[in-house]
Amino acid sequence: MPNREEALELLKEYNENPALVQHGIQVEACMRHFAKKVGEDEEKWGIVGLLHDLDYEKYPEEHCHKAAEIMRERGYDEEIIRAMMSHAWGICTDVEPLSAMEKTLYAVDELSGLVNACVLVRPSKSIIDLEVKSVKKKFKQKSFAAGVDREIVKKGAEMLGMTLDELIAEVIEAMREWAEECGVKGETSNE
Repeated sequence: MPNREEALELLKEYNENPALVQHGIQVEACMRHFAKKVGEDEEKWGIVGLLHDLDYEKYPEEHCHKAAEIMRERGYDEEIIRAMMSHAWGICTDVEPLSAMEKTLYAVDELSGLVNACVLVRPSKSIIDLEVKSVKKKFKQKSFAAGVDREIVKKGAEMLGMTLDELIAEVIEAMREWAEECGVKGETSNE
């Protein structure tokens, strides 16, 4: 299986938009966080998060399907490819998230985007001082980060047997752990 560095290079090969690369890293951080919590393979889960939108910039009409083709050519195993496909269940794939890894990816993808948007509007531009209640307030505000599908976030939390508040707290914690890499460290100096 290709390693994290190779996966990141692959992501950058197919995505020139820095925001899409950053989103991949943010989802990777969330996936690694959850893998660690449940005693799973952090590297594998991280790579799934990193590559979940591999084809989004260049092949939006073939989202996930083109990524599966590219990943097979690069030697990724079917478990990773299936997990990547499952994040778009009901949108552009019929691959239902069944494993813990798949359910986690489904749950954190959209939410990490919302958390990132919440960070960007903070005076500190930092996740360090972001609280669950702030994210929850923006979650309820449909016009904020309007591209984030709130129903998927709710369904994802349900799949994981978590409340929305618990899932938000875990995503914030995951992105805090990787604040620098995720581009959400901002201007706070208290570590």
